[in-house]
Amino acid sequence: MCFAPGRNKDGSAIRVNNRKTEDLKGVSCVKFFIDTANVDEIRKANEMGIIAGVTTNPSLIAKEGRDYAETLREIASIVDGPISGEVKATTEKAEDMVREGREIFALDPKHMVVKIPMTTEGLKAIRQLSAEEIPTNCTLIFSANQALLAARAGAAYVSPFLGRLDDIGQTGVELVETIAQIFSNYPEIKTEIIAASVRNPIHVTDCALAGAHIATIPYKVLVQMTKHPLTDSGIEKFKADYREVFGK
Repeated sequence: MCFAPGRNKDGSAIRVNNRKTEDLKGVSCVKFFIDTANVDEIRKANEMGIIAGVTTNPSLIAKEGRDYAETLREIASIVDGPISGEVKATTEKAEDMVREGREIFALDPKHMVVKIPMTTEGLKAIRQLSAEEIPTNCTLIFSANQALLAARAGAAYVSPFLGRLDDIGQTGVELVETIAQIFSNYPEIKTEIIAASVRNPIHVTDCALAGAHIATIPYKVLVQMTKHPLTDSGIEKFKADYREVFGK
């Protein structure tokens, strides 16, 4: 879904999800990242021509039974876009996150983004890595204040988790919308919003409406997005009509 600035016939600003489109001038079509460490899934998604980047973490790569650095290098050779590689979950001190972040970035400086958790130490690491022009993705965002702090620390991306908020009875997409509204109030903030923990196609639509720059999506959800029962029945109808006229 794309946002196009414009005005109503009376000259007033068109509103999208209660946001004036004149406030969305920097927003274009939402981009899709794939959220996986499965190289086969990444290849298949990339062949669709819709993938702009990849998010992954050590846990996802461990499930694939592969070496972390080797897998990140291979992913970067497939997708020509930002590849988020995360520091180890057991790394707590800023200086250690910075050291690991430099190592991740060095794997492929053209593509690698260092994923850092939202903690006070994480903010310190984001600030230092940003000063070294190493892009970062602040993950495990569950509040607008956390996103604003990460942006001010210099994060290139913030990743609010929709599904996990939904799990505890909150509406995850409302957080995306709030962050987008805050960021739009301050044009100097260049941080992009990656909607994460996306679990179904409705999440993707909601994120696009809410103003997310990026939705990072599991492969199975990408496939679900291509499906609709009327599309399936329409294809079968076209096939039947073709056979009736032309045969097999």
